[in-house]
Amino acid sequence: MPTSGDFTVLSYNVAGLPQEISTVNPQEHIPLISPLLDDYDVVLTQEDFDWWVEALDTFDFAHYHERLRAHATHPHKSGRWIGPDGAGIDPAVREAPLVGDGLGFMARMAFTEGPRRAWRDCFGGFDTSDGGAGDCLAGKGYGVVTMTLRPGYQVDVYTLHAEAGSTAEDQRLRGEDFRQLAAFVQGHSAGRAVILGGDTNLHTNNAADRAIWTTFLSATGLADACTALSCPEPGSIDKIAFRSGGGVTLSVTSHDFPRERFRDADGEDLSDHPPLVVGFHWTTPEPPPAD
Repeated sequence: MPTSGDFTVLSYNVAGLPQEISTVNPQEHIPLISPLLDDYDVVLTQEDFDWWVEALDTFDFAHYHERLRAHATHPHKSGRWIGPDGAGIDPAVREAPLVGDGLGFMARMAFTEGPRRAWRDCFGGFDTSDGGAGDCLAGKGYGVVTMTLRPGYQVDVYTLHAEAGSTAEDQRLRGEDFRQLAAFVQGHSAGRAVILGGDTNLHTNNAADRAIWTTFLSATGLADACTALSCPEPGSIDKIAFRSGGGVTLSVTSHDFPRERFRDADGEDLSDHPPLVVGFHWTTPEPPPAD
């Protein structure tokens, strides 16, 4: 059994909102994304909805999730969102969403699924005249799986989708989101290696957003993969962070936004987000010599 190895992680917001309200073209583009996912060992998706209210069953949107996975041969895939109650949505704080968290995991390596949690609060519905970005329409939050590198050595892999919007309330809630997530990582992943990726909605070339992200990294002991390699786009809202732990040492080998690969025949981007791919090298202790 190898004691070290390499793998790639793709984090991608696939823009899987219904075609009728989307600003892009998921109906045509999601099937084009599917075969491209096969080139990556671990795939973290956002806006990949697999749960919705019954009223949406008649929309073509109901097939996006299956189409996204149709040509992906990863043997390990996450299950369906557990619904508002399972995600911890308190109806006294916020209404139940129309769609789930849109988070997904696919991997070549085996994993066990952990909790999927919604953010405690949100701002914005269908009427965007208040400046909101419709965040309360989805059960956005975070999820985690525990992925095995070799027997006895695992890494907790997280994906997330944070509050969007540019109002003061959105900004306050983004700070709350990352405090909630930091507390969860501190408890659930204590002493373990972690990889965390997703759509943070934090423009870290902005001082307020940068403060939220650096506070979160400090609280969890995570390092930004972009910073580790001095990547040219540190302000991107699509981010991956990591730390070593539990006998697993992680290092970043590459950081890239391969936009050209994720375009259609006309040169149009397949999503309104770029794909983010980070390469990792992992090592674990050598086994003791045989007697």
